[in-house]
Amino acid sequence: MKRTKIVCTVGPGTDKFGILEDMMRAGMNVARFNFSHGSHEEQAERMQMVRDAAMIVN
Repeated sequence: MKRTKIVCTVGPGTDKFGILEDMMRAGMNVARFNFSHGSHEEQAERMQMVRDAAMIVN
């Protein structure tokens, strides 16, 4: 049973679909979004990208 959680911040440096897939395959459990950087619209796009990548990886 995996108990350790790996939390990764998703932002301008990690918002490429392939990078998100790689992060998930490497063990990322939680995606964190820093709303101090970027607009709400940009964050919504990143969130959708994380959801789409999770569907492929899982």
